[in-house]
Amino acid sequence: MTISIHGIGVGRGVAIGRAVVIASSRSDVGHYFIEPEQVEAEIARVHEARDSVVQEIQLLLATMPKEMPGELAALLEVHMMLLQDDEIFSGVRYWIADRLYNAGWALSTQFERLARQFDDMEDPYLRERKLDLEQVIERIIKRIQGQQTLLAVQENGRHEGGEANLLGEDAMDVPLVLVAHDLSPSDMLQFRQSVFKGFVTDVGGKTSHTAIVARSMGIPAVVGARTASQLVRQDDWIVIDGDAGVMLVNPSTITLDEYRFRQRQDALDRSRLLRLVNTPAVTLDGEKIELLANIELPKDTEAALAAGAVGVGLFRSEFLFMGRKQHLPGEEEQYQAYVRALEGMRGLPLTIRTIDVGADKPLNDSVPDAAHLNPALGMRAIRWSLAEPAMFLTQLRAILRAAAQGRIHVLIPMLAHVSEIRQTLQMLDMARSQLDARGVAYGQVDLGAMIEVPAAALTARLFLKYFDFLSIGTNDLIQYTLAIDRADESVAHLYDPMHPAVLQLLADTIRAAREAGKPVSVCGEMAGDTAFTKLLLGLGLRSFSMHPAQILAVKQEIVRSDTGKLVDWAQSVLQSEDPAAAMAQKP
Repeated sequence: MTISIHGIGVGRGVAIGRAVVIASSRSDVGHYFIEPEQVEAEIARVHEARDSVVQEIQLLLATMPKEMPGELAALLEVHMMLLQDDEIFSGVRYWIADRLYNAGWALSTQFERLARQFDDMEDPYLRERKLDLEQVIERIIKRIQGQQTLLAVQENGRHEGGEANLLGEDAMDVPLVLVAHDLSPSDMLQFRQSVFKGFVTDVGGKTSHTAIVARSMGIPAVVGARTASQLVRQDDWIVIDGDAGVMLVNPSTITLDEYRFRQRQDALDRSRLLRLVNTPAVTLDGEKIELLANIELPKDTEAALAAGAVGVGLFRSEFLFMGRKQHLPGEEEQYQAYVRALEGMRGLPLTIRTIDVGADKPLNDSVPDAAHLNPALGMRAIRWSLAEPAMFLTQLRAILRAAAQGRIHVLIPMLAHVSEIRQTLQMLDMARSQLDARGVAYGQVDLGAMIEVPAAALTARLFLKYFDFLSIGTNDLIQYTLAIDRADESVAHLYDPMHPAVLQLLADTIRAAREAGKPVSVCGEMAGDTAFTKLLLGLGLRSFSMHPAQILAVKQEIVRSDTGKLVDWAQSVLQSEDPAAAMAQKP
């Protein structure tokens, strides 16, 4: 039976494949693919962990006090039987050998398959044995991860290291789609160049970090699908319609053929866009438009150049820090990363945003900050950096040193107060003084401010006294202007880039920068959304920064536009009570 699950489409296009389900109950299990030559070693890890658990239970049975109830011994015997069940471990071997799943993932997947068989049993006693199976599987997984029991530690005398949650490439030929309760930024970083053709999450809004990365990856995705990870079973056939925000589970053959036709059409459209790679981004009336790339890691520069970007408008440096727990990258490691990005851009400018963590981008945890009632309004971005001066100075020194090797701009996120601006300038001066004292060479940098909160947009002219350029982060600007948590699917329908207040703040910031003769760009989602390209051009924007996958589509809109004809139309949209309706009246 086909099931249709609705959510919010955040990555355009169609994906078709077998479901890989990562339920929230076992989200701590590492999910990554192994190389074919690692199969036997991974299977051996499972058997070693199983044998270790068998030894633990045997020792418990042998040393159990006589006063212990017989039911406890019987329960342990059931666990022993399950540990020696060939069906369980032949299935685990299949997931490892045929699908190239890592050991923990294979065990978790096999449990989910067998759990459904237990659920279908009529005998209540047999149904309850699912809990025994779950306990056995979890014991094995914990041993693989190095989370041993006290008894095991005493027996072995040491802890074993856990596994890294990494995802390999080229794992198999069968198309796969990911279905999960949620994906953290660190998860997305690991999945970003994976074999997955698309993904669906239970939670998330249109501009949650998960959604942003989905669009940047250029893959179909649906977020806010509520109970998708509970309704979908491992290996179900899935269609993800990122345009409609719909996931179809086990669709009919006719439906599959229709969506495969759409996939072919999308591929044809993308191939046509490739013809624009070497075409200058110039409007019909001769206005030169700067198309920059947003990147997350130094190696992303290759995609930026391939898409025809003329520089990097946003290097999200926080991705160098995420998932590092207490081992944050030092000055030398950061310096090397920034230099690699510079070299990758082959002399084109590189804009590095200082670390921007907090709210939906936690530094170490797999879930957003739950310690505060409103983490989006709390310690994040520049506030966090100024509260951690040693870390901030380390990053600034690394950036300044890299600037000696090429053209680097520094972008400061989430500024709102003049006091924050002055503190930031003082920290930059201190970083230079520290490098001078060490006799280390460094270069000059242009300094920019991100306009992300209404306070900054309303005082843009004040900001321009201190900064060389401005960059408008529309995602947060919309969030803070409308008081909408962009990661909360329950209020996602209220998130509106076309709200008159949002458009007015955008227009005023662009106008202020142009009047001051200083560059201004948009680096938020609006920059890469072709629905807003003409409007931004009409408001006077001449610099767009977006993920490389979005550059060619935006360029196509630009080369077809006449900015002279867009100005009056953009003003009519700006002054309308219903900007969305006014937008529909094309110039």
